[in-house]
Amino acid sequence: MEETNNTPEEQQPIPPTDSTPETGSTKEESPLNFDSRIPLEDLKIAVDAIKRELAKVIIGQENFIELLIVSLLVDGHVLIEGVPGIAKTVTAKLFAKTLKTGFSRIQFTPDLMPSDILGTSIFNVKSSEFEFKKGPIFSNVILIDEINRAPAKTQAAMFETMEERQVTMDGTTYPMDAPFMVLATQNPIEQEGTYALPEAQLDRFLFKIKVDYPTVDEEVRILQTHHERKGEKPQERIKDVVSPAKLKTFRGKIQEVVVEEKIIRYIADIITKTRNHPHLYLGGSPRASIATMNAAKAFAAINGRDFVIPEDVKRALVPVLNHRVILTPEREMEGMTTESVVGMITESVEIPR
Repeated sequence: MEETNNTPEEQQPIPPTDSTPETGSTKEESPLNFDSRIPLEDLKIAVDAIKRELAKVIIGQENFIELLIVSLLVDGHVLIEGVPGIAKTVTAKLFAKTLKTGFSRIQFTPDLMPSDILGTSIFNVKSSEFEFKKGPIFSNVILIDEINRAPAKTQAAMFETMEERQVTMDGTTYPMDAPFMVLATQNPIEQEGTYALPEAQLDRFLFKIKVDYPTVDEEVRILQTHHERKGEKPQERIKDVVSPAKLKTFRGKIQEVVVEEKIIRYIADIITKTRNHPHLYLGGSPRASIATMNAAKAFAAINGRDFVIPEDVKRALVPVLNHRVILTPEREMEGMTTESVVGMITESVEIPR
């Protein structure tokens, strides 16, 4: 009887000490293991800090701001499209100010030459040698205003810089300092005096973000905050909150986010369907698949997860494919949008379980 009485007493303290790590810990302690595997607290704090700083001036545009942050975290460039006056340029400028990095703004015009962006070689009389004077592209965050205003020759000068993060001039290669991010704006309405971006350059942008008009309530708040500033410049309210060293650390953490094979196949199935869809003249390239996966990893990380779920993929698809797929002329004349077609394709692909 003593043995039977003692057995339950001995078994009661055992689960929390010895048995739990072997049997029950996989479920109960998985969050702890997840936190210790990829600590994401600093990343979440930094993202919230950027959003909080921009909210001092920018009303609404939460989706726009979050996509900018995701693009920064995965080392991507962003094409921003919207009508004039909806704070595209202001948001990009203030976003750059939240980073402790260099900033440069280039206004694209029809007479802009590649040397006006990249730089040029100037003869030094004292040394009797040519010296390369770097152009405004040599910075960290580059805001290109109205990128479709410049001719094809000037736009082509950006190819190497955006893809390989370097400039080759007179046989010498000059690497860009990290981080390097291009934020380009364009007006979709006014097409007079503009040059359509070639598909090769569009494909080098991670996202194409379409910025819409604010709601009535948001516009009321815009008027109120503008009135309360009483002439104070918006950039005077914004503080830098993320350093290049922290950004490098964050990017390393995002690379460690787990993407299961079924999620990878889910991405591949969706992008592949864009290539043979009857409503699309041009589908997504493998670069679109890579961009979707990288963006999904960033969405997972800023939401505190070290693994990608289908919702992260869906969140990334539209901005990734906005500029990479082309509607057939018939569907375009019917008023169909790329967003609607991407939605149709996404719904037709089975969600991995």
